[in-house]
Amino acid sequence: MMHIITIRGMRDDGAYAVLNEYGEKVVFLFEQKDDAERYKVQLEAQGDPPMEVVEVRDRVAIGACERTGTKYTIIRTDDIVIPPRPKDDQFS
Repeated sequence: MMHIITIRGMRDDGAYAVLNEYGEKVVFLFEQKDDAERYKVQLEAQGDPPMEVVEVRDRVAIGACERTGTKYTIIRTDDIVIPPRPKDDQFS
């Protein structure tokens, strides 16, 4: 099982993703729920809407990304990730 982050109440609308250096969306698939929870708290602390951590089957999540052409990365137990800083012009 893996864990994704979604906006609270919108789990059917997709997973949280970051933009890589090429401007492509990348979904984070967390191996550990605790790591996903910590990342969620950091997102909310910087002003993102309330989030929730959702447990998903790894094959289902990876298959959905591959079917839609969405990039993904697996965040393993020993990985350290921090949310990107919000940009002032993010919503313009």
